Amino acid sequence: MVRPIERALQIVGMITALSSPALAGPPYISDDPEPTDFKHLEIYAFTSGTRTLNSINGHAGIDFNYGAAPNLQLTAVLPAGFGQAAGSGSQIGVGNFQFAAKYRFLHQDSFGLDVSFFPRLFLPSGSSTTGDINSSILLPLWLEKDWRGWSVFGGGGCVISADSAANHCLAGGVLTRQVVTKLQLGVEVSYQTGQANGALSTAAVGLGARYDLADNYHLLAYFNRGVQNANETNQYSWYAALLFTF
Repeated sequence: MVRPIERALQIVGMITALSSPALAGPPYISDDPEPTDFKHLEIYAFTSGTRTLNSINGHAGIDFNYGAAPNLQLTAVLPAGFGQAAGSGSQIGVGNFQFAAKYRFLHQDSFGLDVSFFPRLFLPSGSSTTGDINSSILLPLWLEKDWRGWSVFGGGGCVISADSAANHCLAGGVLTRQVVTKLQLGVEVSYQTGQANGALSTAAVGLGARYDLADNYHLLAYFNRGVQNANETNQYSWYAALLFTF
């Protein structure tokens, strides 16, 4: 027979499992407002890319995230880029180094939603094939709501570039489900305006997954297909990463 105090602890454990926030952000295009836990570290060893009718471009690198303070995450992304256009050879070079800070200023337990501001600075790349030769900054807001193993998050913002013609905006939303203890699945809808004067906008639908190999090691995967101007902007895209958490 289960003692009353043991039964109470079991109920508390069940409630905690049902109400705990779902892990979000990568591998999706849309980000989430949850910063890395205070004094903890997340390291993504990743590769990503996009295929169009006439080219394929992508990146591989390391994404560092550190919980510098409660509700504050500092981020650095160090990528190498690769690209190949029809009729030309492949190119490999340095991508756009990124530095960012995520600050969560509203919480679900008091406001009903997590809300964060996550400005991200992109340094110029040495090649237009493997990155953007202009510096830019992304200024987005991200929101999230969690309930009983489900999570919905998303938002958007605009990129302000040193080349004003490259200014553009993006938005997206993700719905995820913790289907079993170690596996989370999700679906995303994303949209981005053209990145140059006369450039086409793009919209896509994607599927993502996260599998926990162990407490500190996780696999992430994502695939999407363009549903607007796909041949010119995004026939398909991918993201894959091995995540280390400490």
